[in-house]
Amino acid sequence: MRKIFTQAILTALFMVFIPSNFCLAIQETERITLSQAIDIASKNNLDIKVSRLNLAVEKNNIKAANRLQNPQLETFYNFGKAGKGNPQQIGISQLIEIAKRGPEKQLAKAQYNLEKENNEYLETDLRMDVREAYTNLLAKKSVLKTMEEQEAFLNKMVKTAQEKFKQKKVDEIDELQAQLLLNQIKTEVNSAKYEVKTALYDFNTIINVPNAFYDTMETSFTKDYMPLLIPSKDTKMPEFSQIAKTALENRNDIKIALAKVEAAKMNLKNITRKRIPDIEINGGYGYQNKSQSDDNTFKHGAFAGINIVNIPVLYSYAPEIKNAELKLEQAKLNYNSVLNKAENNVKKAYEKFLTAQLNLKYYTDDLLNNSEKLIKASRQSYKEDKIDLTTLITMEESYRMIIVAHTYALADYYNAWNSFVREINNENFSIENAEQL
Repeated sequence: MRKIFTQAILTALFMVFIPSNFCLAIQETERITLSQAIDIASKNNLDIKVSRLNLAVEKNNIKAANRLQNPQLETFYNFGKAGKGNPQQIGISQLIEIAKRGPEKQLAKAQYNLEKENNEYLETDLRMDVREAYTNLLAKKSVLKTMEEQEAFLNKMVKTAQEKFKQKKVDEIDELQAQLLLNQIKTEVNSAKYEVKTALYDFNTIINVPNAFYDTMETSFTKDYMPLLIPSKDTKMPEFSQIAKTALENRNDIKIALAKVEAAKMNLKNITRKRIPDIEINGGYGYQNKSQSDDNTFKHGAFAGINIVNIPVLYSYAPEIKNAELKLEQAKLNYNSVLNKAENNVKKAYEKFLTAQLNLKYYTDDLLNNSEKLIKASRQSYKEDKIDLTTLITMEESYRMIIVAHTYALADYYNAWNSFVREINNENFSIENAEQL
């Protein structure tokens, strides 16, 4: 009783101090299925577009790394007596890099592959985020539906209590209790509506498409809702050791760590090649005017030359090479670290799913069916004056808690498998296929 009166007071305060026009403005929404949500996010998500632009930049860097050095046009002209006996020259010089373009191109390719793995990781992560946000929104909608059904029943219960009071079958306190419980459920319905709106904003934040606002096609969980190739709640799950190899082979973080090692190797090779001197060749046309030649005749001809440049005498790139070696060592250590963490993370996600599967089975097979039978019998008994209102209220609260808990257990079940698939980075993973390998 004290709990009911306290909640009634809080309801009254809420109605007094919250302005009547208080609401969360929701713009017009477009209802979409889960597959449509994933498709829209994959094509239009702003963060993914940024990542794809980075990939395009790295692809252009491969072309830039394979470039040839541009030639130089050179002229040499003597004026006055300084030109007496000396030729005037016009020619071209070209720098030829020795053993450098290959490593630079290999480094650019390695960096492109690293960016490609990062992009694939982001895109996979986005699809998993959309699934999770869609599932969470459906869970909030399912809870709201439960609360609204409870509110509808309590409206009937209040009328029943009022009738019984008029017929002097019960005291006035029964009518007050019923009204207080109805007021309580109204606040819970309001809270559930707010949580639906919050989940709706979270869902659209994940999709991250400008000038659009989306909602789920479904209004609650249905039997057909299947975000992934999720095992049945009754599926006997294998030991993790049976699926460990398959579960670990596609992880993006392992691929990214390997790409970092390869990029570090190419970087070391590229910097080491800087010690090799380059060659500069030049050639052109030289001539002497009559006035500047010794015998007053016009003389002309060609010239050619070769220079060895960038000789590592004063500076041998030792600090850069040492840093590249250290970065390669870091990349190798990081790869081993990622491998060590990966198995634990996948195991943890798998164990989480096993727990969620067990909880859902417990709710579905035992609690849900028994509570539905019990609440139907309790409501009928109250109508027939076999139980009092206090007993029915207790049953109603227990029933509501079980229904809501079952909804969240179902959401946890979907999200736990979503987390496992996120960890193994294989959206087509199935237990049946994994066991056959």
